[in-house]
Amino acid sequence: MQIRNLGGSGLRVSAVGLGCNNFGQRTDLETSRQVIHRALDLGITLFDTADIYAGMGGSETVLGTVLGDRRKDIVLATKYSKPMATDGTKQGASRRYIMSAVEASLKRLKTDYIDLYQQHDYDPLTPIDETLRALDDLVRQGKVRYIGNSNFPAWRIAEAEYVARALNVSRFVSCQDEYSLLVRDIEKDLLPAAQEYNLGLLPFFPLASGLLTGKYQRGATAPADTRFGKMPALRDRYVTPRNEDIVDKLHAFARDRGHTLLELAFSWLAARPQVSSVIAGATRVKQVEQNVNAIGWTLSAEELAQIDEITKG
Repeated sequence: MQIRNLGGSGLRVSAVGLGCNNFGQRTDLETSRQVIHRALDLGITLFDTADIYAGMGGSETVLGTVLGDRRKDIVLATKYSKPMATDGTKQGASRRYIMSAVEASLKRLKTDYIDLYQQHDYDPLTPIDETLRALDDLVRQGKVRYIGNSNFPAWRIAEAEYVARALNVSRFVSCQDEYSLLVRDIEKDLLPAAQEYNLGLLPFFPLASGLLTGKYQRGATAPADTRFGKMPALRDRYVTPRNEDIVDKLHAFARDRGHTLLELAFSWLAARPQVSSVIAGATRVKQVEQNVNAIGWTLSAEELAQIDEITKG
């Protein structure tokens, strides 16, 4: 397993991370335990969850139950700011909420510190200086080691960087955003911002919710037990004529070179600027194994150019 620095920080993470949104939701406790233990055996150190995953707290609870003594062996990342109550009382990035949210996550995770605490969404109601001061206090208290953001516009990333410098407080070291061979929107401004301020990029939905795995057949109904089968809205978002055309070409590109579409999707991301770890969920042990093995393809400059031609038209 490759180990990389998270952006410009000293935090070291595995090049393949484990997305934990399925735990307590699509996978029961025993299956989650098998997936987690196999990930550890394969050298995955970055485990990414959020307080909201699996019905508000379910994923964190599973991790806290399963990890035990192995907690010290991983980089545990979680998130705050999305609604944790239906009445709007538990959400956002105010000092008041952050201080209570972190305690709730620590309790569910059964740990006394979080390696990477990420703001899940930008909060337009709270000044960024208030958020950063609160997060810096958590770092100074030892409850949080590093801080990151997710789903921030590029200009908000720049704002947070300069406010942190002005206040001399902890700065964001990472950003987590959607990025894949089919969704490259962040290359316009967010990726350049991440490069400018040396934030480690943690792409989510690296397989476009499964469309880049090669398991879906064009024109065929998605199997009932798959994500697209269970979530029609997600299927309609990704299964478009444009995306299907690109997937067909990418599949042929990989096959001609003796690789799978999955290997192409992971290896391409692993080769991108600022990507520190490719986070992917898994509901079965086999999926974890496939994900870890999928970043072994070193793409040449010529191949990367051909991929650009296919995905950008």
